[in-house]
Amino acid sequence: TNSPLDASKPQNNPFPPYNLSGVINNSVLGYFIGRIYLYLMKVGLSKDKVRFRQHMDNEMAHYACDCWDAESKTSYGWIEIVGCADRSCYDLSCHSRATKVPLVAEKPLKEPISFYLNVVQFEPNKGAIGMAYKKDAKLALEYLAVCDECYISDQEKLLSETGEFSFETEGKTFRLTKDMVSVKRFQKTLHVEEIVPNVIEPSFGIGRIMYSIFEHSFRVRQGDEQRTYFSFPATVAPYKCSILPLSQNQDFVPFVHQLSEAMTRLGVSHKVDDSSGSIGRRYARSDEIGVAFGITVDFDTVNKTPHTATLRDRDSMRQIRAEVAELPGIVGDLANGSLTWAEVERKYPIFEGQETSRKE
Repeated sequence: TNSPLDASKPQNNPFPPYNLSGVINNSVLGYFIGRIYLYLMKVGLSKDKVRFRQHMDNEMAHYACDCWDAESKTSYGWIEIVGCADRSCYDLSCHSRATKVPLVAEKPLKEPISFYLNVVQFEPNKGAIGMAYKKDAKLALEYLAVCDECYISDQEKLLSETGEFSFETEGKTFRLTKDMVSVKRFQKTLHVEEIVPNVIEPSFGIGRIMYSIFEHSFRVRQGDEQRTYFSFPATVAPYKCSILPLSQNQDFVPFVHQLSEAMTRLGVSHKVDDSSGSIGRRYARSDEIGVAFGITVDFDTVNKTPHTATLRDRDSMRQIRAEVAELPGIVGDLANGSLTWAEVERKYPIFEGQETSRKE
């Protein structure tokens, strides 16, 4: 359908259902719109700041029969970040008309006699076209013979409204009037079904999506306006984890190396912050650049067996305690989306504070 949705009054549900009757008539287009929405949610856009808007007739691309934009609300207002066009069979139909070769897929029918199709084709007045275009008439007739139903229907509308339509082929321009061509509709028994493949074209503006992620993910800690952070989903956070020794005590170094090497083997992007600042200040630095999790090596790691360390969630600032050998795998599963922080909290004990304050 080409009837637009009012851009100032988008649907409350930003995720259009596949079977939204009269709005998205093509279920494949609806499927792609759904996948686009799920992708945008996965990479960190806010569902309250995403909507889909259908193109109006006066902005529809010449190749599209329907088109939807995913739009993101930013400090600049609503901006287009993804376009999804139903190109129908436009591309192959153009090639077919230009080359005069039908570009179709063929599907043999098991019972051809019982299968009927309403056929639409041009019915040229060869005499009138011959008188008007002489030796070039053959080019016009060949062009009319390979036109598809969509194109014929469009030109039929022009014939009805203006009494003529024009086309170009082989470098020649032809203008045909009602006395030169008409449109014929009839039924035909098919032995082979001819299918012109259709195209759905999603186009993602990666830069705009990234900017939207930054805006939608920016947060300020409650009660402390100086502490800001990015709440990137772990799947897209540049660093999945920080490894932070509690202090510069050399007893922590072997555990930091063990964790870092294990993270590297698993392909988990991480950073080691062993600077001299307090652990709270280093947490804040990690949060500012959107690091999803933080592992802290403390004196309980050194003094107790099995050796454990804490794992901190950036958004909630809650921590659990788990064995050092387990932590890289936990972070890896959190980063690829196969594990949630809520599941981690249910499985591992919540960390309240270390029990030892120096090496025993």
